[in-house]
Amino acid sequence: MAIPAAGPETVVQMTRTFAAAQEKVFQAWTQPENFFFSVRRTTERHSTRVVELDLRVGGKYRIEITSPEGQVHRLFGIYREVQPPERLVFTWSWEESPDFGETLVRVEFRRLGQSMFTEVVLTHELFPNQKARDDHNQGWNGCLDTLAEFLKESA
Repeated sequence: MAIPAAGPETVVQMTRTFAAAQEKVFQAWTQPENFFFSVRRTTERHSTRVVELDLRVGGKYRIEITSPEGQVHRLFGIYREVQPPERLVFTWSWEESPDFGETLVRVEFRRLGQSMFTEVVLTHELFPNQKARDDHNQGWNGCLDTLAEFLKESA
């Protein structure tokens, strides 16, 4: 099966800067007890529960997201790269939508100079269409907003 070409209609890319050390931002993504969008990070719209988080190349993760209406969405993937505290690469698949296919997420954590600021560059690619890309763009923006809140509260 051919892999679709990554073009603007199939890629989400965003950059955010956080007032926290690179290691702390990386840990917010990778430690189950601190996972920034875990169940204790419930937003008005969704709650999220980490079911599995095996942070190693070839390790799996599984997350459940519950909508305000009670609908549960399950996603899962495999870590392809784990380079603390600089980079994560993992696959992303929706359990209830196998036809959606497998997409790829790359998260880079960049220390800005000698400061306590970290730039996060998130790239999520290989979406099957523009609507899927736009939906995930909205979701990732919400996740990064939640990450900013988490880091501020835990400062």
